[in-house]
Amino acid sequence: MMSFDAYRAQWLGSIRADLLAGLVVALALIPEAIAFSIIAGVDPKVGLYASFSIAVITAIAGGRPGMISAATAATAVLMVTLVRDHGLQYLLAATVLAGLLQIAMGILRLGFVMRYVSKSVMTGFVNALAILIFMAQLPELDPRNVTWLTYLLVAAGLAIIYLFPLLTKAIPSPLVTIVVLTALTVAMGLDVRTVGDMGALPDTLPVFLIPDIPLNFETLQIIFPYSVAVAVVGLLESLMTQNIVDDLTDTKSNRNQECVGQGLANTATGFIGGMAGCAMIGQSIINVKSGGRGRLSCFVAGVFLLILVVGLGDLVSIIPMPALVAIMIMVSIGTFSWSSITNLAVHPRSSSIVMLATVATVVWTHNLAIGVLVGVLLSGIFFAAKIAQLFTVRSVISPDGRLRTYHVEGQLFYGSVEDFMNAFDFKEAPERVVIDVSRAHIWDISSVQALDMAILKFRRDGAEVEVVGMNEATETLVDKLATHDKPGAMDKLMEH
Repeated sequence: MMSFDAYRAQWLGSIRADLLAGLVVALALIPEAIAFSIIAGVDPKVGLYASFSIAVITAIAGGRPGMISAATAATAVLMVTLVRDHGLQYLLAATVLAGLLQIAMGILRLGFVMRYVSKSVMTGFVNALAILIFMAQLPELDPRNVTWLTYLLVAAGLAIIYLFPLLTKAIPSPLVTIVVLTALTVAMGLDVRTVGDMGALPDTLPVFLIPDIPLNFETLQIIFPYSVAVAVVGLLESLMTQNIVDDLTDTKSNRNQECVGQGLANTATGFIGGMAGCAMIGQSIINVKSGGRGRLSCFVAGVFLLILVVGLGDLVSIIPMPALVAIMIMVSIGTFSWSSITNLAVHPRSSSIVMLATVATVVWTHNLAIGVLVGVLLSGIFFAAKIAQLFTVRSVISPDGRLRTYHVEGQLFYGSVEDFMNAFDFKEAPERVVIDVSRAHIWDISSVQALDMAILKFRRDGAEVEVVGMNEATETLVDKLATHDKPGAMDKLMEH
């Protein structure tokens, strides 16, 4: 449990930097929230209200200071079918249920599963997100839809972003980019797309409402699959983003608390007319690179977002899209792990394959969960193959030829069972056979069944078999699952 002093320090540790970073993030959240609303098939205000609510609540209850959470594409794409078939009210109900599921996952301390996501999968996840962030900007750079002024302003924006810090880092360069390009566009009357062109902004504060749906089992059947998908994908992206922010800031955070915080945010968001969301790697990196480290930055981002779209909507609507495109291109460049390209030549081939497969799957499907699942599965397969290669069995025959001792070394599991069985000469059939597993460990039912088979085959030919050297865990597993000493075991072998 975090102490009150530590929690207060996460709020007040860097007030000025958090305020400035939060403002920059709020501006960057606007077009993203509108775009994600359009993806889900709902009004822009649904995404904007969600981004405000999720950012504020995760700032208070989340486990990772400085990480930005809001409405995201990862959760929006999961809601498309639900909105199309059943409407907005069912989306709100699914959002509430997804939040409750995430709270339960946090209480059950399921955040530990992130330890099984390898570094190669993490790198692939980051690189894929960088590519997706860049691809999301391409519609704003389509020569069929924009003029040459757009490219000029984007180039100017990138120049400000990368050159302004050479003068001073007191003010975040993305904020300077937004102010300068907006002023330039208005003063010169430049014809470029603006935030206002992406959709109407809300002009009222969100209000509490209960989703207007029938409260029966049929409704639960409709929303439950969507809620489970949103809960899992949302936590997956949030926890992976949490790891990235941990690395960027050289600090540790609480995964299970983040699960609960995300759940509380989504539950509350469903009751104010917002869609589900999760942590956002792009905006989180903008926040960190702009100096945001504490909870205040995320809180300010949510509050500023609501103030900007409700109170200053007319002013926000004139911000040129090229300014925000330049910021997101900067994010994609900064997000991509460029060293992973040169590391392809030096890292183990299996690690490179996992990283590339994760990138390819995420970019192809636009689904982070599928990409990470593919990466984790490949990591598991490669790991099992490597462990199986370290498995050996050597045998020694006594001078009189009556005793054969098999020395088993390594990890005996489903991946090494075949080598284990191939090491025995069942045709030799000495009087006694000793299987020494003092330097081995038996892990699963496949290996126990293989041990059963080896013992029974030797006994079938009249040999006396003894297994020696089992450690406590191995002995417990064998005693529980083995059948070679049970009545009828030999008959079952003969049936095969």
